[in-house]
Amino acid sequence: MPLKKFNSNDIFYNQLETYPKVQFDIYGGKVYYQNRSEISGAFTDSTPNVPTGFISLYEMNVDRNASQTGLIYPFVVKGGSLSNFKTISTDAFMTDFQYGDMITGSYPLSASITRVRESPRPGLSQGPQVQALRNTLNYYTPLSPYYAYDSIVGPGEENPVNLIAIPSIFYGSSIKRGSVDLRFYVSGTIIGRLQDTGGNGELIEVSGSSTGSVAGVVLYNEGFILLTGSWYLDDTSRHFLGPPPIHASRPTWFLYGCGMNDGLGTTIPYVNYRMDFSGSQLVPTVTMLAHADKGELNHSNNPTSIRFGAMSNTLSGSSITFEEALYEVKNTVFSSYDSFTAPFQRITYISKIGIYDENENLIGVASVATPVKKTLERNLTFKLKLDF
Repeated sequence: MPLKKFNSNDIFYNQLETYPKVQFDIYGGKVYYQNRSEISGAFTDSTPNVPTGFISLYEMNVDRNASQTGLIYPFVVKGGSLSNFKTISTDAFMTDFQYGDMITGSYPLSASITRVRESPRPGLSQGPQVQALRNTLNYYTPLSPYYAYDSIVGPGEENPVNLIAIPSIFYGSSIKRGSVDLRFYVSGTIIGRLQDTGGNGELIEVSGSSTGSVAGVVLYNEGFILLTGSWYLDDTSRHFLGPPPIHASRPTWFLYGCGMNDGLGTTIPYVNYRMDFSGSQLVPTVTMLAHADKGELNHSNNPTSIRFGAMSNTLSGSSITFEEALYEVKNTVFSSYDSFTAPFQRITYISKIGIYDENENLIGVASVATPVKKTLERNLTFKLKLDF
């Protein structure tokens, strides 16, 4: 039977919005993603070849040692097509490489959450990371006055700001509004907790020494959290910013996440942090309707459809064999009566549906859990859904 073509009413394109949950734990100067601990491999201390708390893009070089097995890497040869990596500027591509030169990159590429501690001294302005967010913060002031740049950094840009950057690979198109939940633990007890209870980006302390106060804001589309809460969460001083002789201080929201890939490398006993949020990802989907109409699909290539012991007429000559197929198709019609054979009907059982491209190349196979009975009088429609 020739292949059947999908009509315009048989294919539907949609987008499915999902909200995957994300959890980070920070303890002992390390970040842990989704409760995953470090797994040692045969050739590396970390099987994914990235530190714990990181995501490896494309998961390249898993459990590969550079000195023993070698690492795979991306490359492109400079030619007339002018193909190049985005990380290399046009000027560098034209002047630093000759035609025929191989331009290489490196794997694995990884990402994790990062804490940027902006604490300007009196008379000095904020660092470039916070300054770069000035226009973005002011853009969201209609949602909350706490987004105002001058409100966050204060007069003269002298207020300390605890900036947490979340790469988009963890959340997709944006962070879901109202899903951010920050917890500050000491000896397993929460001393402070922030949530966006209003869904407007304000992180309000729901548990701690100053319940109801706004301790920061969230940039949901850009993936940044800015914490400015300066009140003390308990009365015990600890060396959050490094070992002695660095001055110890009592915990505040400005010190939340110490050790979160911030270069401090601090290990504070009995202190850990948790960050929870949900991402917002748009998954393109295509729905296809495959029809099995009346009077169609009544032939089976399955050899078990032939009755056991059925023979064919064969006439053989000196070098040629003529065969007339007289194979009898097995009657699978069920009869409710004992020792009674129901009349024969053309029945097939559909177990797989192949999807072909315009050149009749098989590009996908849809399988059903249980073969579906198809008779000459029966119309069937199979709904196929594919996520990209």
